[in-house]
Amino acid sequence: MMIQLSDAGKRFNRDWIFRHLNYTFESGKSYAITGSNGSGKSTLLQAIASSMNMSEGKITYSSTDTQIQEANFYQYISIAAPYVELIEEMSAKELLHFHSSFKSLLQQVSIDGIIHAIGLEKAADKQIRYYSSGMKQRVKLAQAIFSDAPVLLLDEPCTNLDANGYALYHELINDYCHNKLIIVSSNDENEMDFCKERISIMDYK
Repeated sequence: MMIQLSDAGKRFNRDWIFRHLNYTFESGKSYAITGSNGSGKSTLLQAIASSMNMSEGKITYSSTDTQIQEANFYQYISIAAPYVELIEEMSAKELLHFHSSFKSLLQQVSIDGIIHAIGLEKAADKQIRYYSSGMKQRVKLAQAIFSDAPVLLLDEPCTNLDANGYALYHELINDYCHNKLIIVSSNDENEMDFCKERISIMDYK
């Protein structure tokens, strides 16, 4: 999988969030988008996800030399972000079953195995509305990381997690994401310390 940005830019009204961005993302590598709060990290991540149109330039998606239409790129990504909501009337088990009906999960682990991996066995059948914020974040990470998708997008992935949650996050990345293209949007070094490539959005203002 390859994602290529060519002279990409996004603005709201007269304010440029980023501009003249040329960059190539490739499978098997991990990238961090860095910058201060409000600098536009999430905007860039959403543009990469094709959920937001750019104001100038272009973005192309390809897999094994075959170009992917922008409208179809959602099939190739999974995402965990503060603005991605959970269906709180469902239990974690029901949500993962529902999610798997339109985006396949990794074959090597069952839904019960996923629940065990994120430490929510005792709450598996409880409605998500009764979960703590940290438990909800574990479900968000599970939904994204265990999706059978080649691109993993993570926006502030450890929001509401304690020290054990941070450790779990790194364990899941290490165990299940070897061949994925990972892009992390964050200004927390502990969320992106495994990323070999760094992109400062401040370089593209």
